[in-house]
Amino acid sequence: MSRTFTRDEVSRHNKADDLWIVVDSVVFDLTRFLPAHPGGEHVLIEIAGKDATEEFYSLHRHSILQKFRKFAIGNISGEAPKIAQQENGAVSKVPYAESSFWMGSKTPYYNESHVAFRKAVRVFVDEELRPHAQEYEDNGGKVAIELYQKMGRFGLLASRIGPGSHLKFVPSLPAGIKPEQFDSFHELIAHEEIARLGSPGFADGLGSGLVIGLPPILAFGSKEIIQKVVPSLLLGDKRVALAITEPYAGSDVANIRCTAKRTPDGKFFIVNGVKKWITNGHFSDYFVTAVRTGGSGHSGISMLLIERSDGLETKQMKTAYSSAAGTAYVTYDNVKVPVENLIGKEGGGFPVIMFNFNHERWVIIATVNRQSRHVTEEAFKWAVQRKVFGKPLIEQPVIRFKLAKMIAEIESVHNWLENVTYNMTKMSYKEQSLHLAGPIALLKYQSTRVAHDVSDDAVQILGGRAITKTGLGSVVEGFQRTYKYGSILGGSEEIMADLGVRQALKSFPKDARL
Repeated sequence: MSRTFTRDEVSRHNKADDLWIVVDSVVFDLTRFLPAHPGGEHVLIEIAGKDATEEFYSLHRHSILQKFRKFAIGNISGEAPKIAQQENGAVSKVPYAESSFWMGSKTPYYNESHVAFRKAVRVFVDEELRPHAQEYEDNGGKVAIELYQKMGRFGLLASRIGPGSHLKFVPSLPAGIKPEQFDSFHELIAHEEIARLGSPGFADGLGSGLVIGLPPILAFGSKEIIQKVVPSLLLGDKRVALAITEPYAGSDVANIRCTAKRTPDGKFFIVNGVKKWITNGHFSDYFVTAVRTGGSGHSGISMLLIERSDGLETKQMKTAYSSAAGTAYVTYDNVKVPVENLIGKEGGGFPVIMFNFNHERWVIIATVNRQSRHVTEEAFKWAVQRKVFGKPLIEQPVIRFKLAKMIAEIESVHNWLENVTYNMTKMSYKEQSLHLAGPIALLKYQSTRVAHDVSDDAVQILGGRAITKTGLGSVVEGFQRTYKYGSILGGSEEIMADLGVRQALKSFPKDARL
């Protein structure tokens, strides 16, 4: 790469058996690559000996240059590359690609520990997770335990559960943050950085089951259960899934049919039934399972920690996103579970189920809106670099209007999210249940409606590329295919909207009139 050439020199290499091109001042000799070019030889022959920068970026992502760096032979004399590859851990310079504080605005929410934490987590995600993201998203499969253990040892798994005594089970947290420093904004950052991968199935395979399955164990599990399973789960040695939903019961938890009956000696439960759409279930070692131990309704529900054992089988389900998420159909056929594995009291499972709903919904909001922001960044970049009718796409007023709507919507959701998060840092669990359940429900509804709008506008901006799984539109394609997960998981949009208003009615003044 120390060699330099004039553009005139490059122009002489313009035949199939001697083919050079220039991309952003870098000279590539593609003679040997010509027969293997997936788009056919003619595409390269057309630009042989020429500056192909515009053509390249109309067809490929910048990262492709790194993949084909071996064909680079030098640079154009007196010129330097104008297009920069974002460094691992760096903050994007694209307007609104990051939330306002990270773009330079002032805020009361973040301090130096949050800045250091985000930097460390982003570097880890970019260097350790991103290189595997597309392969897992495309091909599926169980995320390698070694990768999961790296997350655990780094403290990223523990960070995704939020502040609490569980942080003592890991050797350290990202950027050396002390457990007593750690707050809900650190956790928010952790969820956003995972979402920023742009590979939703793979991202869910990186511990979504832990995020919703571990809190009930921490809050209601016995000391013995916590000591037995929590360290291995947070270090990434074992995996856990939350198993509540059944083919017969989703939001209507009171209708679950999976049963757990005590043995005559009272020492075990025998569990029979099925669970469906269980995230991470296909490869989990433990299942936090809602079972019926008594009569009908809420009072007959209990929660059990069930270890993968004889009689428990999982089958991979085919859903709209990657099988790397491990979404499973789980069957329990006379599974023997010690009574000591009760989480909470027998017959007291419904409060255990409800305990983490606000947190789960808050995580979904953070994840969905960060994905919406990533998609907006992709659309903004494309609108600036794409040329149609002889001028950049961004010069079309209708495109600027679409981007304006996307930006305004994601910023409004994020500002509400930060407000809710701040209140989480100041309120007890009881206070959060009283004051935040309604706002979180409404915000979840709003975030998934925004995701719908962002997806729709991004697809229109990128056109055919947005419905193609590879190439320039891959992030948008993956989002438009999977964003509806957020509107269903943790409570559907309709239920969230209704819950928000019903919660508001509880404090509605009886003497209020027009």
